[in-house]
Formats: sequence, C-alpha cells, structure tokens
Amino acid sequence: MSQDSQHGKWTISSSDDDNDEALPPSGTATSGSRQPTESSHSSYRSATPSPPVEVKPEPAKPPVSSLAVGSEARQSAAKNKLNPVKYETSPSLAGKRKKVASDSTGWALSDSDEDDGEVKGKSLSDLPKKAPPNPKTKKPKVESERPPSPHGRLYYIDEPDDFFESCLPPLNDTYRFYLNKVTGLEKKYNSGALHIRGEFRKNKYGYKLPLIRQYPSEFRDRPVLIVHGDKREAKARLIQQAQPFPHVRFCQAKLDIAFGTHHTKMMLLWYEEGFRVIILTSNLIRADWYQKTQGMWMSPLYPRLPKESSASAGESPTFFKRDLLEYLASYRAPELEEWIQRIKEHDLSETRVYLVGSTPGRYVGSDMERWGHLRLRKLLYEHTNPIPGEERWPVIGQFSSIGSMGLDKSKWLAGEFQRTLTTLGKSSLRPDPPMHLLYPSVEDVRMSLEGYPAGGSLPYSIQTAQKQLWLHSYFHRWKAEATGRSHAMPHIKTYMRASPDFSQLAWFLVTSANLSKAAWGALEKNNTQMMVRSYELGVLYLPSAFGMKTFSVDKNPFPVSASFSGFPVPFDLPPTSYTTKDQPWIWNIPYSQAPDTHGNIWVPS
Repeated sequence: MSQDSQHGKWTISSSDDDNDEALPPSGTATSGSRQPTESSHSSYRSATPSPPVEVKPEPAKPPVSSLAVGSEARQSAAKNKLNPVKYETSPSLAGKRKKVASDSTGWALSDSDEDDGEVKGKSLSDLPKKAPPNPKTKKPKVESERPPSPHGRLYYIDEPDDFFESCLPPLNDTYRFYLNKVTGLEKKYNSGALHIRGEFRKNKYGYKLPLIRQYPSEFRDRPVLIVHGDKREAKARLIQQAQPFPHVRFCQAKLDIAFGTHHTKMMLLWYEEGFRVIILTSNLIRADWYQKTQGMWMSPLYPRLPKESSASAGESPTFFKRDLLEYLASYRAPELEEWIQRIKEHDLSETRVYLVGSTPGRYVGSDMERWGHLRLRKLLYEHTNPIPGEERWPVIGQFSSIGSMGLDKSKWLAGEFQRTLTTLGKSSLRPDPPMHLLYPSVEDVRMSLEGYPAGGSLPYSIQTAQKQLWLHSYFHRWKAEATGRSHAMPHIKTYMRASPDFSQLAWFLVTSANLSKAAWGALEKNNTQMMVRSYELGVLYLPSAFGMKTFSVDKNPFPVSASFSGFPVPFDLPPTSYTTKDQPWIWNIPYSQAPDTHGNIWVPS
C-alpha cells in the first residue's frame, strides 16, 4: 500500500501523558479539496485582515512585551506520511487510499488526559473495533499513537475583512467572558466574539515558532517569554525555532510527577499603559482558533499603582492579585521574577473573578486547599450560600478530554470530585443532584465543520474508555444552537451548577482542566494528602462578587449587546442526553461506516 503524500512534522499540544518519543505514522481520511457544506459553512472569501474587535478599555498601542504561559506543543521527531482515505459506497473500495499532494506541516492535536499506562481489559462491545494489526509490522505502544490530521496548511482560509470587525459599540464587559470567533459561522454568531488578533492588537499569534513572523513587522522586536512543558527532542526543536529571534526567551515548567503536563493557557500582556491578563482554553496554535469552540476571560487593563504604594495595594475583593502571584511563584522559575515584580506594581482591584489553579505536587494540611478541586471546594464553601431545593440543582461538566476515573464512580468522580461540585456554602447537606457531563458523540464530530479531524483534539482513548463503561451513562451531546457553535467542536472546558429549569447559575467556571485526576488532583493516604500532576488555570464566577444571588442564563447570547444581559453559557441548556445509538467519540479507533462533512473517513493505524 503506497504512501505518496508527504506531510512532514505535525504537532501535538497539551497531552497529559508524558511520552516524547517519535510518533508512528497513521492513516486517516481526507479529500483533495476543501468543500464546505451548506449546513455548516456560510461563505469563504480571501481578504486582507483588518483591525480587530475593540474591547473597552483598550490600550492605545500593542503590548510592548508578553508572557505566554502555554500548554506544551510537542512535535513528532520524524516526518509522518499521510494516507488520505476517501469514503466509498462500495465496501470493497472503502479502505483504498487516494493520493493527495500537500506541502503542509500539519496541525495540532491537543489535551489528552491519560494519567496511567496502557491497560488491558475487556473491549467495548458496543463500539467499533480497531482493525487487526499487520503481523509484519512492529506495533508500538498504543498510548503513543496520535492519528494525524489531513487538514494541512491548505485547509485554512484567510478570513474576510469583517471577520475581525465589530458591528457593535464597546462590548458588555460585566463578565468579561468571551467565546472565540469561528470561521464558517453566520456573521451574527461572531459579533462580540473575539479572535486572538484582538488581544494582540493586529498581532496574529501562534505557539509554533517562528511566531514572530505573524506579528506586523513594526512589532516584531517586542520581548516575548514563553513558559512551556516541552522536554528532550520537543524542547530542542522549540529552541532551534527561536534562534533567529533573540528577543524570545523560554521558561521550562517543572514536571516532577509522572504523566503530568503543563496545560495552563494564559497570556500576560505588558503595555505602556499597564498590563492585562488573559486566561483561556485555546493553545497558541492556529487550529485552536479556527473552527473550534473556545472561551476566555480577559481582564481589564490594569494601571500602574502610585509609587510608594503598600504591599497590599491594588488587591481585588477576590484576592486575584495574591493568587496570581502565588501561582506564578509555584513555577520556582527565576525567569518569572520580572513578571511577579511587575504585577506587584499594578492595581488589580477591579477583578471580580477568583483564580482556580493546579500545580504539580503532593500537598498536606492547609496546602491541600491551595490547588485543584479542593481549591474550588474551598471557594464554594466560603463564598456561596445554600439554596432551597439544591438537591434538584444539577451539576454540569463540559470538557474535551477524559482521564481514567477508576473501576466505578465511587473511586473519584462521584466521591471527592462530586462533593466539590455540589458544595454550596456552609450547609452540612451533601445532596446527590443530577450530574450532566457534556462530551461530543461520534455523530457530533462527524458532522462538525472540520469533520472527523476535529476528533484529534478530543483524545479519549479506547484503552481508557473500555475500563469505565459506567461513565458513559452520564454523557450528553454537544449542542450549541444558541451560540451557533453546534458544529464547532468544543475545546473549551466549563463547569457549573444550574437551577432545575436551567435559567439560573449558582456559579460558573471556565478552565483548562479536563475531566481527569491529573488535572484536578486526587486524595491520597486516607484523604490526608492531595496529589496533583499537572499545571492548570481557570477563573471562577461567583454571584456574590457581582452583587447577585445567582446568574441568569442568557438564552440568546448572540449577537452580543452592549447592554447588560445574562451569562453567556457556551452550549444549549438543558443538555441533551445520549440516546442508545450515541457513542462517545474515541480517537484511536476507525470510523468508516459513514463519511464526514468533507466526504472522508477516519482510519488511525
């Protein structure tokens, strides 16, 4: 079987396993040209980018320096060859390869939350089986496999001028929570959404170096510090890519616990007028900003404090300044001292969200509540109030990757994690409300804007799924008609507590943390120690910080209005349960029974 299409290196970002070995070539599905479907794509026009959406208050100039705290962007050490597979109605032709030329360097797969090794167990009887391996081919460890995407550079189009424009006055910044712009949506669903060019003021940013060439020429000498978790070959490639750019520096995050990852996605932008914090769910790669659903919290522009201000000056009611400094200090990195000092000199008092982070380590005593889900539990305990009938208020979790939960729900999910999510104030009541978990089904991925390749950023493996079939009874579909994003697969991660009629929220969290013990931490030693593997970061919205009892849900968040409205939940409420025919997307098994929106099938090997 020939392999004629050379696709070079491709990128994996944010994997929660700790394996930097070369990745094997895989076959997957693609067509030679990009054919938008009527149901998902509105129009595609090539144009020169224009100024981005304005968000008040905005600085007059682009950032003079920036710090990107980004999840790791690993690349395979050897070039992979791609075998596109075109769907054919004849079973005898379904597996044949079609030659497609490409000069692409590939795209990114992200957010695997595997926190243990390969597991042998019963197979998923109700899920498609992997094709038997060729006995002549030496098979590598299954967990190392990452199916490449057929979407190379030619897949991406230049967005039209009005893609970056706002047709509105300054946006409502009550919550400062925004969805990203998605190429291919009806225009109204991008009105008030943000693109990364908006944060960088005409600067298109990418994690893969040379990112500096994405900046306008007059801004390409601005200092940049990138915090990353790359190791060995991946780290060497990153440093090599930065050789032409002496103003780009790196800081390596310490990952002292196996299978941990640097998964935080944050930008600190330094302006002449002050600085800004952006905490988001997107990796700094183009694939994450193109046709996926992402979210971000963007801070106000923080002004500099007067000289001789006290050490406690500029603190917010949510202690955001203290917690941000503590998070940065947890890296134990001299490279971050400059940023820590800068933050101390600024006024963060306008912040109304709470910081919820994870950093690797084993914590005891009061330190157990500093990170992970126990940090979230503490905030919910101290800053929310019990609600009458709260046992009927469901917990909702939405994510793009799933780790190993254990042999049954009591091991972690319905034990310590659910206890955290159901905490409301100092009530001794520990109800057992409904828990709705949102994760795309195979059909959601198949009918998405990207088709099956969108599943490359939904890395739930067969090895993990087959040992926790009990988990799938919690699953709900990805439906986002209200935001126009039903066909833009979620890379966003959100958690919340909703009223029985789904019109109110007791709290809302947007974060980098997927559904995994690696991200959220797990109790050890008879609940006297908390172990966290990964770096994560998110912001928690509590009604008390906004002078409210609950948040009302905005049923029609687009187009965004400048007047006050409810909270813009990214997906439809109430969630839609899986039917008996629905299966969760699993990325390392084939899907060849039906073509996706580009006429392709998915054949990892």
